[in-house]
Amino acid sequence: MKSVDERTGLAGANRLEILLFSLGKDTNTGREEVFGLNVFKIREVIAMPPITHAPDMPAGVEGMISLRNTMIPVINLGKFCDVVSEGESGVLIVTEYNRSTHGLMVASVEEIKRMAWNDIKVPPQMMAHRHGGLVTAVTELEDGRIAMIIDVEKVLAETEGVGEDPTLFAGIEAVEQQATIFFADDSVVARKQITATLEHLGVRHLSAKNGEEAWDKLQELAERSDASHVPVYEMVSAILTDVEMPGMDGYVLTRKIKADPRFKGIPVIMHSSLSSDANISIGTQVGADAYVPKFDPQELAKVLKSVLKSSSSNTKPG
Repeated sequence: MKSVDERTGLAGANRLEILLFSLGKDTNTGREEVFGLNVFKIREVIAMPPITHAPDMPAGVEGMISLRNTMIPVINLGKFCDVVSEGESGVLIVTEYNRSTHGLMVASVEEIKRMAWNDIKVPPQMMAHRHGGLVTAVTELEDGRIAMIIDVEKVLAETEGVGEDPTLFAGIEAVEQQATIFFADDSVVARKQITATLEHLGVRHLSAKNGEEAWDKLQELAERSDASHVPVYEMVSAILTDVEMPGMDGYVLTRKIKADPRFKGIPVIMHSSLSSDANISIGTQVGADAYVPKFDPQELAKVLKSVLKSSSSNTKPG
């Protein structure tokens, strides 16, 4: 529990822990690269258990394992990252996020590194397109190596079709009032689904790909507000932010927004695959008005409608 408390405290201080791991020596490049995954998304790391193979599995899914009487799909992460390795995948990283549990096959794990989010950078364009487009962020390690942070939400989308099913948006009706939503998310999958949800709601939208970019754009809006004498809340009806983002996480972004009087009257909704009670509690502590788990367009639309209705019915600050 002490370890959990410490990790939860990191999340509210723009810091995180990442587990470093390898997919083995790539026979195509001759290199063994290092990858990373937010520890908050990891339930446990175990030696590779026997896998039950089954027909008609999605590409990259090797089969299933039984872990404490629960059947868990096992994903060959090397296949997703286009890494052709000589050795066997000897370790299974059991992940838990988006209310789903999966096993990720990797060659080996190194250590857990504690880092600041501003040490986590948006990958260069060339690197972002490597490994099947799964590299969502990068960071330089003390020994000079570059660790690539994996977009596990994209893995989930490709194995389970998250965000691809058009019926997910069925019945979402447009809101009555005019509104503009500003959202920030570094995941391509999440941005597509958020955009589709907002389009079904019939609201305008502005976006940023990470917390730093979001804060810069919000500052520009605030400066335009000052120059035009139009309150920011008339330009932006609500702000939707992811939690895990390079440079600045959603908790720090929310705290900055809530501390700036120019953004008074604008509700902030946190939208994250980290949906534990601890994460929701941190969101409340930094001032978030609502916390919505990914990927559920119906729930997101419901919360946005409620927030917009409440916001429009309240008297805005002067």
